Amino acid sequence: MKLLSSSSAMSESPLPIVPIEVLKRYHVHEHNDDRLKACARLLQALWLRDRKIPTGVHQRPDGRTRRLGSRLSPAAAAAGRNFLTPELAAMAQHVIAYREPGAFMPSTRVLSNGLSSTTLCLQVMLTLAANLDIATRVFRNLLPDQDVGQVAAIRFEHSLGRRDPSLTADNSAHDCVVYFRRPAGSQHLYDRGVIAMEFKYTEGLYDSAPCEIGRYDDLAEASGLFKDSYHVALRVNPLQQLFREHLLAQASVMRGDWPSAVFVNVAPAANVRVQRQAELYRAFLTPNVPGQVPFVNVTLDAFVAAMERAGAGEAAAALFERYLNWQRIDELVRAAVQARVSKWPARKERKSAPLKIVRHVR
Repeated sequence: MKLLSSSSAMSESPLPIVPIEVLKRYHVHEHNDDRLKACARLLQALWLRDRKIPTGVHQRPDGRTRRLGSRLSPAAAAAGRNFLTPELAAMAQHVIAYREPGAFMPSTRVLSNGLSSTTLCLQVMLTLAANLDIATRVFRNLLPDQDVGQVAAIRFEHSLGRRDPSLTADNSAHDCVVYFRRPAGSQHLYDRGVIAMEFKYTEGLYDSAPCEIGRYDDLAEASGLFKDSYHVALRVNPLQQLFREHLLAQASVMRGDWPSAVFVNVAPAANVRVQRQAELYRAFLTPNVPGQVPFVNVTLDAFVAAMERAGAGEAAAALFERYLNWQRIDELVRAAVQARVSKWPARKERKSAPLKIVRHVR
């Protein structure tokens, strides 16, 4: 399997609009799904079906239920079947049980929803947490400017101080934080650093809480990160989540919690909405200088490919199959289109009458 070629090809072409009969066949016909979410939901349903994992139901506000092919049954969810291996399931449930006070990690969604970006983050980063040497090679590949010597630890849904007035004074946190040491003789000013990360799968960059004036204004101005630190676009969706988390990492560096940091956003190449939002956010940033936290956007496709190159080929293949193998959707769409055309009535073969050429003679 060639992850690089598959992912790069996918980034150049849009996902299909899946025929309704296909979505209904796999119990994933959701009226509010956009193109990406419909394809991703179908991919999750295929993954669950292939492994004979029982699926669950969606309950409407009126109490009625319907089967949902991208959701696990309660028993399967409790057993950790939303994860790739029993080892990852056990590690994830340990993270959930010992999550930081105030951490937003809804266990029901993490364990039962195939589309959960938190589950995706745990699948990827717990794989690396289990082998820090592989993690080191992955981040050396993805972040060559950071001079990663050795990854030391990975923390999930992590903040150094929720609602701490010396930081951002709210509940902002990073999906995960990677602590690393730099090698001897590094050209960086500091011998250690952190990678603060945000993961998305099908959703866009969105924060439901309003970005209140006050602390963020002071931080944005003091950080020097932005061309116009008071620009209103940074404080509303879709940019305010990146704005908040970037400033959380910056405030931690300015407070001296860690010497330096980099803020990384991860989402599939096929999530065009997030890719465009990340580029829009980058347009508001000033050129990075020492003391400032750089922003890096990495596709999930590139991340998984880096895992393959770093020696985690089996895990990379499993992640690709679970979250990025859009070719399976293409095959179902082609089959559905062919089935529609095959329903045409058979045509009778008729002999064509000889063509008569009429010449006009004056």
